[in-house]
This record gives sequence, structure tokens and C-alpha cells, in this order.
Amino acid sequence: MTDRSDNDLPDLLSVGPNRLAILTQYTRNSVLITDRGGHIRWVNDSFVRSTGYSKEEAIGRKPGDLLQGTGTDPGTIARMRDGLARGEGFDEEVLNYTRDGDPIWFRINCSPLDRDDCGHDGFIAIQNDITRLKESQRELRIAASVFERSHDAIMITDQNNRIIDINPAFSRITGYSKAEVMGRSPAVLSSGQHSREFYQAMWGAIERRHSWRGEITNRRKNGELFTELVSINRVQLDHPDEWYHVAVFSDITALKNHAEAMDRVANYDDLTGLPNQRLLTSRMYRALAEADRSGTALAVMQLDLDQFKQINDRFGHAAGDHVLATIAKRLKAAVRKEDTLARLSGDEFVLLLPDLEDDLEACQRLLNQVRGPVAVGPTTVSITASAGVTFYPEDTSEPDRLIRHAGQAMYLVKENGGDGCHRFDPGVIRHRELRLQMLGELSEAIRQDQLELHYQPQVQMADNAVIGAEALIRWRHPRRGLLSPGEFLPVVTGSELEVPMGQWVIRNALAQLDAWQQAGLNLQVSINISANHLMDPGFTDYLRSHLLDHPEMDPAMVTLEVLESTALDDMQRAGNVIGECRGMGFQVALDDFGTGYSSLTYFRALPIDLIKIDQSFIRNMMADTSDRAIVESVIFLAKQFRRPVLAEGVETLDHADVLRQMGCEQIQGYGIAKPLPAADFLHWLRDWRQRYPTPPQRR
Repeated sequence: MTDRSDNDLPDLLSVGPNRLAILTQYTRNSVLITDRGGHIRWVNDSFVRSTGYSKEEAIGRKPGDLLQGTGTDPGTIARMRDGLARGEGFDEEVLNYTRDGDPIWFRINCSPLDRDDCGHDGFIAIQNDITRLKESQRELRIAASVFERSHDAIMITDQNNRIIDINPAFSRITGYSKAEVMGRSPAVLSSGQHSREFYQAMWGAIERRHSWRGEITNRRKNGELFTELVSINRVQLDHPDEWYHVAVFSDITALKNHAEAMDRVANYDDLTGLPNQRLLTSRMYRALAEADRSGTALAVMQLDLDQFKQINDRFGHAAGDHVLATIAKRLKAAVRKEDTLARLSGDEFVLLLPDLEDDLEACQRLLNQVRGPVAVGPTTVSITASAGVTFYPEDTSEPDRLIRHAGQAMYLVKENGGDGCHRFDPGVIRHRELRLQMLGELSEAIRQDQLELHYQPQVQMADNAVIGAEALIRWRHPRRGLLSPGEFLPVVTGSELEVPMGQWVIRNALAQLDAWQQAGLNLQVSINISANHLMDPGFTDYLRSHLLDHPEMDPAMVTLEVLESTALDDMQRAGNVIGECRGMGFQVALDDFGTGYSSLTYFRALPIDLIKIDQSFIRNMMADTSDRAIVESVIFLAKQFRRPVLAEGVETLDHADVLRQMGCEQIQGYGIAKPLPAADFLHWLRDWRQRYPTPPQRR
């Protein structure tokens, strides 16, 4: 055989239809030929397509330099090089890289060329692309690893619902080995806790959606029940009639037990096992919604044991707990299935009684159930209870307010000795709510300067001189117009607004008096002071600070009127406060004299400058001899103590004439003038002085 050079290789490959060149045009495998030094001499078109390298880029380079990269296994490379060095070739699977850097797996069969056969020394390599096979193998290994190592149990069944495979977690959770369950139905785990309808619904969902997820209670091999969270999927293979079921489940028994324990802690009372306030509130919302739908009444009852503290104090808390547990059992035995009995705290029980007639019969029956002796150590104690009940929808409150209203009714029973039941009156709370609403509006009225003072003239009987005026508060309501004191002052009495409103009156009355004095008007101003305001610790300091704001004003022209009809609990302290006011120069009058129970005590104990007879006696004295006698007595008493008297409520000239005959020094009332705004008061004063020009006499 004659020698051929490498340049003659294309001619060699193209000779004859049975030669290698013809085959390489039809194979999808990459084919390359190298010289004995390992340099590429020729590649086919499949090599170009699979690697991305053109023939020009490949020829003259070694395949390893061209295709191998960082991920290529060094051991495989070493075996390939060793086969080439021995001239034997190799058969290996190797990770290569395309021209773009994408990984590609080749199964390479490399064989030496025989010069005698083909006229060329070197190697021919056939590269089969096995990338997809490698990926499938990797996915199978991952799936097998997941199957074997999963903490969740995996069970595979065939079309006949027979187990064909399980993983180790299945055996760990259920206690069954693989050999014990292969070929059997999953019903081997059945606990009998679920109905036939449950399983029918489950399989129905699998048929429709090819999947189902939920909780199932099953039984382990040792008979122990466990709860699993399971997901069942139908896996369809290539053939329409070939499918399997894959069930994946985890044991959530511990979580369920923990959740139930947490639920019990969160929603139930430890001592009695009854619902606590949290669960009670939740059930109340449902009960209220049901009452609305059905149009029936819902009774909310609070029941409290009488004298329970004495049981704790005498026998100890353990005995008290025993009594509470006993009463809870009695009450549970007495309520219906649809009722809710809850324990709030201590000895307070609350009952929800849906669809109950609007009466107290059920309340009384429950009290009878509670009533009776309870064994406490070597002795027994007699138990009674007090209960309050409110009815929805008559009482249209939220759950917490319904409980509070029932409690308010219950406390009324306790105040009357206990062992009874009382029904809550929603009208009481509505009145309270209206009062709170008005207090809120009044607070805003003070901030928005909606209050104003009107002044009612006070006349001296001896010469008809106007000596002063009483400052009377009014509220110019933004919607209701001008409101008289009787429409809002009763709401203020005893509230947190009583002192701020009193301070507002003092501040504005003193400012008006100062303005009148600056204008040359010799007038007194009377200011009403409530008992709570008088006894406020900051009362005298407030007066003193406002005197400093008006240094030119004469405090002797200010009369502080203290209502005699308002109780002054601390007479000594009241006397001290009044004395301090008089020390600053203020006058003090005892207003509404004769309407209280301690008139003479007040008269004797308090340093008073003026007595005002209540208008109720003045208005009726012309027709009522008793009222006339009271007026005469007050005037006589005042003269004995050398105190001037002012009569309120003078409606007519006849009233004025009679009072003058009795010796009354001063009068005020609608018979003279109604209360007037400051500007109108000055116009009225000018008209009065024109009618009665006698100059005023100073006292």
C-alpha cells in the first residue's frame, strides 16, 4: 500500500459509497478525525451543529482544548488521555461545553485508525449527545432521594387502589413495613372515625379535579390514632388508561393536640371548664346575628354568688374553688344545649339564653338551681346568688355592653340583699348616654365660646335703685338656639365640667363688671357658685388670680351666691373658704334659702353677707299662706342677724308691695326685668333710671 499524506484525507473519505465519508453525512452523531498527535483533521456537519464550532475553528485544535471546561471530570480526562497514549482509544461519558458555554454531555467512542486499512494514522471519535439522558438520570436520582429521604410519608397505589410503593417515612409514621402493605388497600390504616359520606366526597373530588387535600384521622399498626394532613393526586401516564394515585401525608397529631391545648387555654376556664370571656364574646356575636335572622329575643344574664368573699376568707381559696366548680356543674345541668354558660372571673357567671321569652322565669329557675348547701370540708355552706338580665333587641348594645348592663342590674339586687333577679332598663343607659353626649357638646361649647352671660337686674326697695345684676349663663347651641340653664346645668352638676364652667362664669362676669366700672357704672354682679366648685382646692387661687387681672375693680361689688339647697358636707371647710373669699373683699350670699334641710345651720355656721329667698316661696305667697309665713319668717330671722334679704321670683307689683311691707330690702324677677344680654341690659338701665331717677343708695 502506498503512503498518503494528511492532505489526501478528503479524497480518501470520498472514495466509494461504502466508505466512512458517506456514513457521516447521515448520522446525527458528531464525528471527528484526528492525527496521531490528537489534532483535529476533519469533522462532520453534526459536530458543527452540536458544538457551535465551525469546521475552520475546529481543524488543527485538540478536542479537549476546544470542548472541555471547569465541570469536566479530571478522572475521565485522565482515562481518555491514557487511552490515546496507548493508541487504544477509549469509550467514555464526558461533560463538554459548546462554543456558547452551554454544557453538553457526550458518549464518546474513540478508536485508532489503521494506516493499512485507510491510509491514515490517528483516531476517529464518534460523539453521541446524551445530555437529555443525563438530565433524566439526574431528575430520577433527585426524585428517588426525595422519595427516600422525605419526612412526609409517600404512598403510591395503582388503578385498583392497591399499594405498589411506600417510602421509609410511611413506615416510620404508620408502623407498617413495606412488605406488610405491598398489594394491600390503604384501608389498612382506616380508623373508623370518618363516615362513608366523607370518603365519597373525597373520591368525588379526586375524580373531578384529580386531587384532594385535607385532614384524615387514621390508625397506626399499634392501634394508636393519628391525624394526617394528606394530599392525594392522580398521576396520568402516556396511555389514557394508565394512571396511579400518589398520597403524601404528614403526621400533625402533635400540632393538633397543641392547637387544642392552646384553644382550651385561650377559650376555656381552667377551674370549671366553661367558656371564658373571649369565647363568650365570639358566641355572642353569632347569637346576636341569629336573633336578628329569626326575629327572636336573646337574654344575657350575669349571675354572681352572694357572700362568696366570706367563703374564701373563712375556708381558703381551695374551698372557694370547690364551691365554684360545684355551682358550675349545677348551672350546666340546668341550661339547654343551645345555651352558653361562661365564667368571667371570680364568682361571676354569664349565660346566653337564645330564643327566650322576655320574662324573668328562666332567671328564677337558675337561681333555684344554684340555691342550696355545698359541702366545704367538715361543714356545709348555704349558697345563694344574685342575677341581672337584659334582653336583646330591646337592649341594642354590643356584646361587652350587654354583659355590663346585665351586671348593672345584678348589682342592684346585691344592694338590696341579694338572692334575686333584676331586669335591666335600657332607658337608664339611654339617659346616661344622652348626658354624656351633652357633656361632650358642652365641653366643645366652652372651647368654641358658645356660652354667654345674661344679667337680671336687682332693685333696692327703698328707692327703686338698680344696685346690681345676677349673671346667669346661657348656651347658644349651634342647632337648638339659645338654651336656658335648666336645659343643661343639671347635666353639668357633679360632672368634670362643673368646675371649668364655673370658672368660665367667674372669668366673664368679672370682665363685664370691670368694663362697667371703667364706664362709670356703679353696679354689683352676683355670681352663682356650686358647692363642688366652692370646695374645689383651686377655687380661691382662681379668684385671686383674676382679681390681679383687674386691679382697678372693686371686689366688694362682687357677690358670690352659694346654693343653700346644695349639701356642703364639710361645713368647717366651707366656712373657711367663704371666709377667705370675704377676706379678699368679695360679698357672699346664701341662695335659695329655705329649700334645704339645714337652713338654720348654714345661717349660723357660714359667714354670709346676704340671704336670697327662693323664688318658689315668693311666687306662691299671695295664694299660699304657708309660703307667705315662710317668707315672713326668713325676713324676720335675717333682721335679727342683721343680714339684708333679697327676694327672687318677683313677678308683679303686688308681690313687690307685700315684700316692702314685710321689710324685704331687695328684689329681682320678671316683674322688673328678665335676664338680658349685657348690651340690652344697659339700654334697659337707662330706661329704668329715667322712670326712677332717685340716685341709688349705697349700703
